[in-house]
Amino acid sequence: MPLSKQVAPPRLMRINKPSVHAAPPETFTTAELRKLRSLKTPQGIQRALDKMPYHLANSAWSPRRVLAENSAHCYEGALFAAAALRANGYPPLLFDLEAEHDTDHVIAIYKQNEHWGALAKSNFSGCRGRDPVYRTLRELAMSYFHGYFNLRKERTLRRFSVPFNLKYFDSRNWMTTEKPVWFVAEHLFTIRHFALLKKGLEKNLSRIDDRLFRGECVDRAIK
Repeated sequence: MPLSKQVAPPRLMRINKPSVHAAPPETFTTAELRKLRSLKTPQGIQRALDKMPYHLANSAWSPRRVLAENSAHCYEGALFAAAALRANGYPPLLFDLEAEHDTDHVIAIYKQNEHWGALAKSNFSGCRGRDPVYRTLRELAMSYFHGYFNLRKERTLRRFSVPFNLKYFDSRNWMTTEKPVWFVAEHLFTIRHFALLKKGLEKNLSRIDDRLFRGECVDRAIK
């Protein structure tokens, strides 16, 4: 994605109050929808993500497939979390964190009491969910900065996106298709991103130390 010269956060989209009718019941089976709604809250959804084994396959499973397999990686976890949020009355929003010399991280986001929170699956301890205490999307993105690094121990997070509502892809059955859902990931490359750091600050970044590295790699899945 091209770098944006802007550092200020994007205008926040208007988020309606949660509605139990946000997820069309015909998108999932009754049993699937019951399971998603049993998670009840963003915190319940995050707990479900944390319990799922992390896998390393180059796949793009839909939330239905994640439910069936009870496993996910970062991208699939974000899709699952967005679908579960929708089933419990929240908009299905994704948020893209873009890195340099590292992989990007996709998370699901939600708003409670005018503050942003996040739900995420990650192979690293500190890149999972966030409680809804962040006033802006930039604050939320910055909360991932400290523990976002590559295996050379470089801090790599650089940009964050505007929120993306997955309702845009309802016609392609992103929640229930048996086909790979790469089209969502491809679309995230096209949406607007904002620089997290002012120009030049990256030159002064320190590498993480061994203690932080070990802590972030606890229970990390490896090939």
